Amino acid sequence: MQAERVNTINDSKFGQEGLLSETVVLTRLDKAIGWARKYSLFPYPFATACCAMEYMSLSMSPYDIDRFGALLPRFSPRQADLLMVIGTVNHKLSPVLKRVYEQMSEPKWVMAFGACAASGGFYDNYATVQGIDRIIPVDVYVPGCPPRPEAVLDGLMELQKRIAKAKQPV
Repeated sequence: MQAERVNTINDSKFGQEGLLSETVVLTRLDKAIGWARKYSLFPYPFATACCAMEYMSLSMSPYDIDRFGALLPRFSPRQADLLMVIGTVNHKLSPVLKRVYEQMSEPKWVMAFGACAASGGFYDNYATVQGIDRIIPVDVYVPGCPPRPEAVLDGLMELQKRIAKAKQPV
């Protein structure tokens, strides 16, 4: 009877295996840093055109970008780590975009939001930059004119996957 009781205590959630499985987490430091960065993005919205209206809808309850840890936009590039280029960029504005990107702290990521930021959109003229990847490196492209909030959230989730998989400096 006594031996039977000891086995049930060791097999329960109060036994050594149960206690360790609920209280100890084993991981590598770079994976923990990647997990923390994945859910603490601080976007800098570089909004220049009509896509900005769709960006505003991301904070509304049906989409709620806060679930992904990216609700609070920063309006200083020194406090941001995600540059969201929202809309058309012309050649006159491109040095400003490059300066904003250079002022951001490391690690930094860039999202091209909409067809105009990704490829110049339907503006095929001398004044419009035909894709911001000619100025700064882009991590995620969000298609659409303007892109739906669901597409932006898909792009954000893709960026989070890349952040979590990347080797984080320790």
